[in-house]
Amino acid sequence: MTLVSTDWLNENLNKVKIIDASWHLVKNRNAIEEYNKEHIENAIFFDLDKNSNQRKDLPHGHFLPSAGEHEKVVSEMGILNNDRIIIYCYSDLISSCRAWFQFIYFGHDPKLVSVLNGGMKKWKLEDRKVTNQKTEIIPSKYKANENKNMIKIKSQIVENIKKKDFTILDARSKNRFLALEPEPRPGIRGGSIEGSKSMPLSEIVNVKDNTFLDTKKLRDIFNSSKISSNKIVMSCGSSVSAASLALAYSLINDDYIPKIYIGSWTEFGKK
Repeated sequence: MTLVSTDWLNENLNKVKIIDASWHLVKNRNAIEEYNKEHIENAIFFDLDKNSNQRKDLPHGHFLPSAGEHEKVVSEMGILNNDRIIIYCYSDLISSCRAWFQFIYFGHDPKLVSVLNGGMKKWKLEDRKVTNQKTEIIPSKYKANENKNMIKIKSQIVENIKKKDFTILDARSKNRFLALEPEPRPGIRGGSIEGSKSMPLSEIVNVKDNTFLDTKKLRDIFNSSKISSNKIVMSCGSSVSAASLALAYSLINDDYIPKIYIGSWTEFGKK
């Protein structure tokens, strides 16, 4: 199951490895400080900025690290290849989905990786227990197995503009997609990839508690965009919310293997 409920996690806290993958685009929130103040019991913090290949030519570009780098980080988190992992976040971008994508990309069994539906937002709305106690970690020896078919790079996106082999869905807001409002990152022009379609993250989640819409509503949304095949690649600003689209589509299409344009608009829209 790709998503687990707060009820399910509450009943299985000591049977799984829990990861806090919070990440905020806005500068007035600091994910690690929030984690240190309060987190779900036994949760381990996953720093998305540090656990990405931060290309210096792209501001906030969340390119994937090397397999060796991922192995090192996950081993330091004390996670084993056969661990059942539950990932949550306290981010409006639902950054937990980006960590979900990264674990699957590096070979963790998709059946063993789930996202907490609603994350910390729903957990706190329900007045569930949080703690500031440091989680005890026993380092492991994690082994990664990279699946490069899950990402697209810029040259493939450019080539697809002519060939139209797949459809690109963009998770940014409609106004950013249409260049009606500026990008939040400096040096990035407004607009979108030629031929791509807009599917804002805000349209597939319940804003009140950050849960995903039910499968019937998700199916209607994807169908209204004439998306009904596996030839679909997700994009956004820096490949964070793109992963939320990938997770949402996997909820209604069992055969879909998540695919993301890893550079997203931060790379494609660079001035």
